Amino acid sequence: MNTSLRLAALVPVMAGLAACTTLPSDRLPSAPTPAPVITLPTTPVPAPMPAPAPVPVPVPPPLPALPPLPPAPPPPPASPPVSAADVRAVALRVLPPNIAERSAWADDIATSFAALSIPAQTHKVCALAAVIEQESTWQADPPVANLAKVAAAELDKKRTRYGIPKPVFDLAMARTSPNGKTFQHRLDTLRTERELSLLFEDMIREIPMGTTLFEGQNPVKTGGSTQVSVAFASEQMREKPYPWRPAGTPREEVFKRRGGLYFGAAMLLDYPVSYNRMLYRFADYNAGRYSSRNAAVQSLLSQLTGQKLDPDGDLLRYKGGEPVSPRTEPSQAWRALLALQAELGVNAAQIERDLKLEKQFAFEQSPTYRRLYQLADKRGLKPPREQLPDIELNSPKITRKLTTAWFAERCEMRYRVCMARDTVAPPVPAASDPRP
Repeated sequence: MNTSLRLAALVPVMAGLAACTTLPSDRLPSAPTPAPVITLPTTPVPAPMPAPAPVPVPVPPPLPALPPLPPAPPPPPASPPVSAADVRAVALRVLPPNIAERSAWADDIATSFAALSIPAQTHKVCALAAVIEQESTWQADPPVANLAKVAAAELDKKRTRYGIPKPVFDLAMARTSPNGKTFQHRLDTLRTERELSLLFEDMIREIPMGTTLFEGQNPVKTGGSTQVSVAFASEQMREKPYPWRPAGTPREEVFKRRGGLYFGAAMLLDYPVSYNRMLYRFADYNAGRYSSRNAAVQSLLSQLTGQKLDPDGDLLRYKGGEPVSPRTEPSQAWRALLALQAELGVNAAQIERDLKLEKQFAFEQSPTYRRLYQLADKRGLKPPREQLPDIELNSPKITRKLTTAWFAERCEMRYRVCMARDTVAPPVPAASDPRP
């Protein structure tokens, strides 16, 4: 009993000790008072508008393809043999009656035509006669006005370019040349291109600095009765037999009556064309073969594309007389043709191949050329196939503004006068020529 009482009395004491020995870490922290929630007024965000439906882009219908090209026409047949006697008979009917050595001119024309297989036709003979009359007034080596002055100025430019003192140059010019006269005297008395050409050739061989100054730079590039290119004469003599033996160099032959006639006839008439007038052959003679055809192509390209093209008769760019690839140096014609590719149905590689034929008759059978005129027909155009090139003539010998069109029209006038002298052949209307 007493024990139970004592234990009961100890219970409150033990509870107090337990309360005094509880560590702070064992105590649970009181819950923090929650911060008051502040609600700000907000503007309601509108729902995003749905994106508009895309407007359909109209797709142009594919260009209608041009119809298939018909087979290309065959090349012109080779000319049959020509009788020199027949040509001579025509020449004696139509050559001007008052020219010196008229019979000799007729003989050389006859030999030239027979060698080149150019038919004995009045319009062919008269075409060559017109060029001779225009270029030289029937002189094998015509005089050139102010030639000595022009040549002296060109020599002085070369001397200055190479840094040769004038006293040194004058001393060299005072030397005696192979013909017994001083080089300076020959320069001061120059009258014809043949004399100038010979002077330069002698200076190259005889003057100490001649090779440096002049080798390969003879300023005379054309000459003779037809003012034909020496470079063309050289090419012609390499490719075809020259009808006279013995023959000199191409440069020497150009200044002879026979050579001027032969090379002039070859340049003017010895290639096929589709022209309807001799006028365009005269333009080609001045500007280069097929320039009249190519100028028409340039004008058509300008009309079809709206691009500006100069109708100069060159569809490619040229350096040193050689064509440059249009991919590296694009020409105006190349850019215009690429713009028409889809309608023409001709790829760039084909266009490039065809443009390289621009100085040949074969260009007219090329896909590019034929498709181009097919496209013109489809658009309701009726473009001409030939046009006078727009070229201004530049030369130290020219003292006023002249053009290829001026040259062609002057030859055409002389040609018509010649044609009227033939009382045997039927007259030809000015608007058309028999297969020029």
